[in-house]
Amino acid sequence: MKYWKYYLVALLVIVIDQISKWAVHRYMPMGMGGEIPVFGDWFKLHYTLNPGMAFGVELPEPYGKLLLTTFRLVAVTGISYYIYRLWKQHAPNALMVCIALILGGAIGNLIDSIFYGVIYNNAPFGAPTPWLHGQVIDMLYVDIYEGILPSTWPLVGGSHLSLWPIFNIADAAIFVGVALILLFQNRFYGEHFEAAEAEERAAKGAAQAHRDAEASGVA
Repeated sequence: MKYWKYYLVALLVIVIDQISKWAVHRYMPMGMGGEIPVFGDWFKLHYTLNPGMAFGVELPEPYGKLLLTTFRLVAVTGISYYIYRLWKQHAPNALMVCIALILGGAIGNLIDSIFYGVIYNNAPFGAPTPWLHGQVIDMLYVDIYEGILPSTWPLVGGSHLSLWPIFNIADAAIFVGVALILLFQNRFYGEHFEAAEAEERAAKGAAQAHRDAEASGVA
């Protein structure tokens, strides 16, 4: 599989992610009033904005968002090069597809951060510029659990717990890519290093054969 095909996987993630965000912004009211149940109350579509990182974590203003966007740019550049480097080293296809999913998800959210403050006018109030301060559009609402934990549980018993992540296609692609790499890391990287070692041995063997041939010619 040519290395550019892995970038097509990332591009597919970006296209699906951006179309879904456009559709949510275009056709759904924000907040609970626009919720659309998909599987009862367990899985819903819910239009919300995320000003920062995962789970709404924010960096302090006025430069926090700018630093986050810059970090995302650096990360995307690094992941893009990493795909090419793994391809040169004959890494397993499945590993590279996983990294392509991560790349596509990272670029999808990066587009939000760079442009959505201008395109959708959703930069936070007081942002120094709409550029690089766009908020990420989230819409996939999974209502896992909300309630009081049993008092018999050690340490956390009796405390209130809310598990209802709201995310988007880009986040889902990143999660799937990372989860698969963690689950199959021994297989992925075992095959990768075995292939790299075999290539290195072959190169050393060819170089030694060349030196032997030259030595024989001199003799």
